[in-house]
Amino acid sequence: MTTKNEITVAQKLLADPKWRLNNLYNIVDKQGHKSIFKLNWAQEELYNDMWYCNLILKARQLGISTFVCLLFLDRCLFNSNVSAGIIAHTLEDAQQMFRRVKFAYDSLPDELRALVTADNDTSQMLKFSNGSSLRVGTSLRSSTFQYLHISEFGKICAKYPDKAREIITGALNTIATGQYCFIESTAEGREGHFYDMCKQSQALKHADKGLTPLDFKFFFFPWWRHEEYKLKESINIPSDLEEYFKELYEANKINLNSSQMAWYSKKFITQGEDMKREYPSTPEESFLTSNEGLYYGKQIIKARSEKRIGKVPYDENLPVYVALDIGFNDSTAVWWYQVLGSEIRLIDYYENSGEALTHYIKVFKEKPYIVERYFVPHDANSHEFSSGLTRIQVARGLGIEFTMISKLSLQEGIDASRNLLNRCWFDEKKCEKGLKALENYRKEWDDAHGCWKNNPRHDFSSHGADAFRYLAISLRKARTQEDDEKEYRRHLQAFHEPAHPLYGDFPASAYY
Repeated sequence: MTTKNEITVAQKLLADPKWRLNNLYNIVDKQGHKSIFKLNWAQEELYNDMWYCNLILKARQLGISTFVCLLFLDRCLFNSNVSAGIIAHTLEDAQQMFRRVKFAYDSLPDELRALVTADNDTSQMLKFSNGSSLRVGTSLRSSTFQYLHISEFGKICAKYPDKAREIITGALNTIATGQYCFIESTAEGREGHFYDMCKQSQALKHADKGLTPLDFKFFFFPWWRHEEYKLKESINIPSDLEEYFKELYEANKINLNSSQMAWYSKKFITQGEDMKREYPSTPEESFLTSNEGLYYGKQIIKARSEKRIGKVPYDENLPVYVALDIGFNDSTAVWWYQVLGSEIRLIDYYENSGEALTHYIKVFKEKPYIVERYFVPHDANSHEFSSGLTRIQVARGLGIEFTMISKLSLQEGIDASRNLLNRCWFDEKKCEKGLKALENYRKEWDDAHGCWKNNPRHDFSSHGADAFRYLAISLRKARTQEDDEKEYRRHLQAFHEPAHPLYGDFPASAYY
């Protein structure tokens, strides 16, 4: 028979949320066994330092999503009229998270489940007898929540930008001031809402100022703090990883032991450069790795690792060349570059939209560069309906002579760009926006077939990447003014023959 003292002790324990998390809820562990959930170091740190809005950048397999699922279940069971929502990046992940919650609830002692019953449970929602509910899905726009969890938001931003925008404008707006939100993910490139939010919350953390209830608190959980990520066997560490571990210590005072280095080295065999995304050592490196679907991600990573992105001054003794993507009713992007030996030096970048060609001519003339040539795509020779003139003719009338590059297929241009990037040096400050375009130029995601399409996604990165593609083509297939004049004369003579682009007076060192 239960004594009064035992009842008092039980009531005291059940009143402690942290005790409940460490003693009440069952999970299926990594070995496939049913076991009582216990907070690990990352989960406990997040619990102890929890803020209203929490942003978590992490290594894989630290159990952050499991922790938040159980935290929300606990809040629903022990508080009346609480509404909690969990957003996953795929339907499969949403169903898996719901199964975790349902398993934990179904495994509770009968006495507790009798106190708070699940009156209506579906594959997406648990509705409890105390008026609380927990809902899981891939988009929760129409509901109101006191607790919201967004899992793998970086992946959502990378593959489903429209869904990410809907979450920002919809689901996040269901959370009122003073209520709780958890956004967690591994990194997925240097673009999108998750990347921007991480940079903003990191800046707040470094400023060491007090947070408002609407500010996101930044958490970072690296792989090297996790006790399971060790390998006791002694192995030979590759020289490139030895250098990486050395740099970690010198730059960040991260002192890895031999078992940690052995584990990392073995994982690197299968993961390669994706280790920085899946198992980051620092917040900064987590965003350096190329993610799936990127056209130039690896090349930009290589440029950064080889320190080819930094200060690239304008050399007055070298000619300047310009490659631009001219939009009719869209953005126009412009690269300024110089060539020295095998080096292509990207010294400046400009992009704007909704402006006439006269605006860009003005920008060209205001720059301090002595430009040898302006390269434009093949469609710059198309006639505009408003004036009946081509953009080449309009520019010529304003004192700028455009050189039309030969027409190559999209894939040929992308291949040329990939090859060229290995020879490029970028001015990090002046070319910041152009670099961001190259870093995030990616294939379109096919949600129906679960794969990347063969065509690029049209977004903010398209114009800068297109202009760079024209730059790459200009080094291989540049047309001269003389070529255009010859072709024009041939048309006048009503005699047609295939156009054979000729190399002009572009520096010989620039060619492949």
